[in-house]
Order: sequence, then structure tokens, then C-alpha cells
Amino acid sequence: MKAVMVMFDSLRLDFLPSYGGKALDLPNFRRLGEHTAVFDSCYTCSLPCMPARRELHTGRPNFLHRSWGPLEPFDDSMPEMLKRNGVYTRIVTDHYHYVEDGGATYLPRYSTWECNRGQEGDAWAGDAHRELREAVHAVVKPDPSDPASIFRSRLYMQDMYNRERWVTKADWPQSHTFDEGVEFIERNLDADRWFLHIESFDPHEPFSAPRDHVARLCDPDSVSEMDWPPYAPVSQPQEVIDEIRMKYLSSVSFCDESLGRVLDLFDRHDLWEDTMLIVCTDHGFLLSEHGWWGKNVMPNFQEVAHTPLFIWDPRCGAKGVRRKGLAQMIDLAPTLLDFFGVEIPPDMLGRPLRSVIAEDAGAREYGMFGSHGGTVGITDGRYTYFIAPKEDSPLYEYTLMPTHMAMRMFPEELRPAELHEPFSFTKGCPVLKIPSRVQKTSDDLPNGEEMLFDVLADPHQTTRLHDEAVRRRMREALAMLMRECDAPAETYARYGLE
Repeated sequence: MKAVMVMFDSLRLDFLPSYGGKALDLPNFRRLGEHTAVFDSCYTCSLPCMPARRELHTGRPNFLHRSWGPLEPFDDSMPEMLKRNGVYTRIVTDHYHYVEDGGATYLPRYSTWECNRGQEGDAWAGDAHRELREAVHAVVKPDPSDPASIFRSRLYMQDMYNRERWVTKADWPQSHTFDEGVEFIERNLDADRWFLHIESFDPHEPFSAPRDHVARLCDPDSVSEMDWPPYAPVSQPQEVIDEIRMKYLSSVSFCDESLGRVLDLFDRHDLWEDTMLIVCTDHGFLLSEHGWWGKNVMPNFQEVAHTPLFIWDPRCGAKGVRRKGLAQMIDLAPTLLDFFGVEIPPDMLGRPLRSVIAEDAGAREYGMFGSHGGTVGITDGRYTYFIAPKEDSPLYEYTLMPTHMAMRMFPEELRPAELHEPFSFTKGCPVLKIPSRVQKTSDDLPNGEEMLFDVLADPHQTTRLHDEAVRRRMREALAMLMRECDAPAETYARYGLE
């Protein structure tokens, strides 16, 4: 038995043909839907990138206790558990956040790993000319109250230098990543019990793609350099909005081509017979919908939270079928452990999806999602309920790995830290309780405001629903899920769930 997981970052469900997308022909995503069970009700859980990947390893929600950070010493890690039980695990990726401080403990959990550099503002291409030197040195002493300040002056400049190294399509980090994934599969066709994780940073912003994919949508020589929208309200004119959306589509087209290389191997070598295939994403991205660009700083509307999921399980052979059962990122770790016959640890709250794939049975009833400290959402597949945190309510980081995305926490942040008694999942380890510098991430919902939508009748969430019975049920379910996660005590008051 073998398994391949292809994971894209920020892949929008509604652009894919299996979910009604018609903006661009994506033959390999269409072909994928014909070979797999297509999940209609898959939702993200913790956002953004590394919180979602912690869930991929641990099978439990991250965002109630921690923002962006490494795997903790007490965390169960699905790839590591497979490795300890005789399954060879490998990841090939161009997601450079894995090699920063905030992702430092993920890659070594696999038997072997490879990380291709150069995406986004990755500090990769070295160039000490005056412009880049000034950009980097301008943030030698960042503001400890604003961890993101270290990036503002260097990200865009560094990205420009990185892209100068991409002369042909073969030079692109995504190309290298799939080259290595294909090479591993071909080298190990006659081996058994291995798991390959191929992870593409694309179509994450900036929305860049090789020239031939841009040419599918427009004249590559006529477009501007605008391909990196801010996480902010939309203020650009319609022609700029249209161009950014087109560039996102060109990146999705590139992903489609790379996915086809994996599907070709499955066809050529009949890997369908004994190899599980999972194709997924961590979350979507707002491309001007609801008046926003990005994610994290606004409620996680359907375009962000409702994610595509495709699974082929050779044990049941369900292909070309739709599955209505609710699934989340936290379900993938137990699904892979179950596939290889490895015992699922009690701290994993996700559920193996075998019965959902086979007969659409045994799915979860509710799924919650959010970013640390921000608006929390919960869904049952039909209704989606949001609640914003109350202003001035306390927020803490509970961790033994005090880092931010790309830096260590500052001494000023750590001085007020306290030692907190163990949570149910920390294997008896106390953790640091560190006051968060960011007390509220949502700029859209004020002080405890709530929103309720019927996403089957109103998939674009344009009209708020007023149904007290549904609202009460969703609030009770949210409190229940928080209790299952052993959420910090202050969380209930923060969201008015006492």
C-alpha cells in the first residue's frame, strides 16, 4: 500500500471544474474528479499556512491555543508516526515557510525531505546591491509590538530578485517540486509502504506563472506587474481587480499542468490499484469578494473556508462520485494512519474518512474554523455561523516553541509569560502562557457581532439569515467543539459562550 498527497496553497474551490468552475479549462482537475470521490462539504479549520499544516500532522485544531508556530514537543505527527511504523515518508515542497523559525520542526518528521526555495519574499537570492541592502537593513530592529514589521520593506524587493532566477518554466520552484515528486514515484514503483507528500506553494500570492499560462488568458506583454494584492479592503479600479483575478487563474492553470504529471504516472503504472491519492488545499483566498483581498483579517467566507478535496481510496474504489459528508483538514491525518493500519492516537480529534469515501457515511456533524484571536466560524454543511471576539478580551499564546512566522519572539513579549498547567493533549507538559500582541485580527466584525448564512440557498453569503433556533444550535455546537479541544478558559468569555 502506498499513498500520494498533492497539496496546493490557497486553491479556490469555485474555479475548479468539479465544483462548477468555468473561467478556465482545467483538464487535469476535471480528470481528477473522474477518478476520485469529490467532497462537496470540506472546510478548513485553522488558518493560515502553518496552523493548517500543524493540523495535517496532529489531526486536531490549532487556532484556539496558538497562532503561527512550529510543531510542539508534545504533538503527534502523522508522518512521524507512519515512519515509526515502517512507512517511508517523503515531502517535496516549495513552501518556504517550512524553513523559517515558525515552521522549523515540520520537515524532519518525514523520513526525507526537500524544500525548493524562492517563492514569495523568501530570503533566498543573494544580492547586496544598494536597493536590497537598504530594504533588509531597514528592519534590523523591528517593532516588537508588530511582528509583521520585519517584512514590510524587504518582501517585495526580495521577491523581485528571486524571480530574476526563473528564466524558463523548468526554473520555477513548482516545476522543481513536481520534478522531484515524479522522480520519487518512478524510482519506487516496486517498493511498498511509502507516503509521498508533494506540496506546491502556488497558487498562493504573488500570482505569478510561466508565460505560456499567462498567455492562455491575455497577452503577457500587455499586463502590469500587479500580482500581489494586500490583505485589505478592495480599493483598486475594476480593471486592476480583473487583472489580478486573471493572474490567479494563470497560476491555477500552472498547478493543473503539474497535477497532470502525477495523474499520468497513476495511469501509466496503474497506481490506482494500490495507491491512495489525496488532492487538497489549506484554504482559499478572497479576490475582491465581500470587498476584500486575502484572508485572516476578515471573517473566513466561503471563498476562503470552503475547500476542495479529492480522495481515491483503492480499498473501496469509489470514483467519479460526490460526497456530501462534512470533512476538514484535521481528518487527513487519521485517514492516512487508517490506510496504513497505524493506530490513531487519542489526542487526534479528526476522523478517518474511509466510510465517507466508500458510502458517504460517518461524517462529522460540525466543523469550526478560524485564525487565532479572530472571528470564529462553524458550519454543519448547510448553515455557517460567525462570531467576532469581544473587544478587550484577553488572548494568549500557549506554547513551548515561542516563535512567530519568521522570527523568535522578543524578550519584551516573553517577560510577562507564565507557566500554565498542562492541557489534555500536551502529554503532561506545562506550557508557556504568553500574552498575545495581537488581540483582535478581524477588521470586519465589531465587538462580538454575529452572522448566520444558509450557504446552500445563498452560497455567496450575500444575505444574513435571522433564525434564532439555528443560531442557538450553532452556538451550542461551537461551545461543544471548544470543550472537545480543551480550549483555554478565557476563550468562552471572549466569544460570549459562557
